[in-house]
Amino acid sequence: MNAFSRRGACPALSAPMQTGDGLLVRLNPVAGGLLPKSLIGLCESALRHGNGIMEVTARGSLQIRGLTAESARLLAAEVDALGIAVRSGVPVETGPLAGIDPEEIADPRPLAERIRAAIEEAGLTARLGPKVSVVVDGSGQLAMDALTADVRLKAVRATAGVQWSVSVAGDGRTGKPLATVDADAARNIAVAALRMVAEKGRKAHTRNLSERQLTSLAGWHSFAPPSVLPDISPSRGEIALSPLASPISNAESDEPAPKLPISPLEGEMSGRTEGGAVERHRSPIGLFDLPNGHALGIGLPFGSMPAQNLVELASQALALGAPEIRLAPGRALLFLGLTASACPALKASATTLGFVTSPADPRTRIAACPGAPACASGRIATRAIAETVAAECPDLLDPSLTLHISGCAKGCAHPGPAALTLVGDENGAGLVVDGTANALPAGYRPGYDAARGVGGVLAAMRAQRHPGETVAACLTRLGTAGIAELYRRN
Repeated sequence: MNAFSRRGACPALSAPMQTGDGLLVRLNPVAGGLLPKSLIGLCESALRHGNGIMEVTARGSLQIRGLTAESARLLAAEVDALGIAVRSGVPVETGPLAGIDPEEIADPRPLAERIRAAIEEAGLTARLGPKVSVVVDGSGQLAMDALTADVRLKAVRATAGVQWSVSVAGDGRTGKPLATVDADAARNIAVAALRMVAEKGRKAHTRNLSERQLTSLAGWHSFAPPSVLPDISPSRGEIALSPLASPISNAESDEPAPKLPISPLEGEMSGRTEGGAVERHRSPIGLFDLPNGHALGIGLPFGSMPAQNLVELASQALALGAPEIRLAPGRALLFLGLTASACPALKASATTLGFVTSPADPRTRIAACPGAPACASGRIATRAIAETVAAECPDLLDPSLTLHISGCAKGCAHPGPAALTLVGDENGAGLVVDGTANALPAGYRPGYDAARGVGGVLAAMRAQRHPGETVAACLTRLGTAGIAELYRRN
């Protein structure tokens, strides 16, 4: 643990990452969840060795912040003593209710394990970058469509039984569909895609693959035995197909490769229903019926909570008989095995402790990093601003809007573009419209007064929205210059 991982890498327990508030580690339990006693012990360890803040990320990982080089070593030893096994290597992610959801089309865990094993057997772990990932989605109550992935496999129903739609380079809506195949072929296509990525170097992702490579992947399963992984061309990182069987008629000619037919289940791969309507995905916050009792999903506001609050909630869950707590994408925890009478009691405790207990809570529409004073890189008090905006403008934080509040230009809480981004820098609190935290702000105001500025923008929209118009559509109509003027003058 003498060398810390660079920003952009995955800060595993053995390789903490330097941040503005010390070292950070990220944990993904092998078992998929934690015993309540284990989570309590982990929180107590974070209180001893970190800054006392626990986080659940948008992808459902647990983070501990504010560590030093020595305390990170002590934390790792205590995690081992608690018997918490954590995953390493290329992330192959399944949903938080995988294997126990009665609405799943298929249990994704066996296929995920086979992909993990194939990645190790192919020697790909060291050759792939730290942000390369695979999602295996059983298509249950909590779909994984919101997560971006290099390779996505999603269970679908077909006349031949359960099939797996395979797509690359995106989320459930934006990913490029390749094929709908059985589990063996899906595994082989996934690993073949990762081998192509590895051939391009550790900074590569499936978005860097050529159309020719994607065509090769889409057609390979039709022409090769599913039990054999394809070879890689050293020069191009492509699948070497038999010339007689290849869908690419002449690899060295200038003739374009013929397009392969798209599966009739393309909508399942793209995250859209038949007719092109975007599927509505359920929030992890709420009550879920399971074969053995109920699961209650509880969110962490802005993905963060004092460890002591989490200790109290986990202790209450233990007293109410919850045998397991699972981490969920969307910055939430799922408390499993609860009786019908225990759920309201745990929800009431969570509300009192400041957790998010309703999917309609306006805080779920705001992404906010720790900011000042928790993070040395933060120039504005992000969490205080977020709490104020959520309390004063709850009706204007609708599902069409993402508000990102970033202490600095790194944009740790929300790397992608947001409808509105508030970012701290040497000039104060800048407002970026439809961009990322490192974009040029359209307007500024003092950091201590930023909440009032954002509130002014949202209040103006309350008066100017057309009937039935979403907040995002209203922002688009007002335009960047108009929004910046509202932010500056209010």
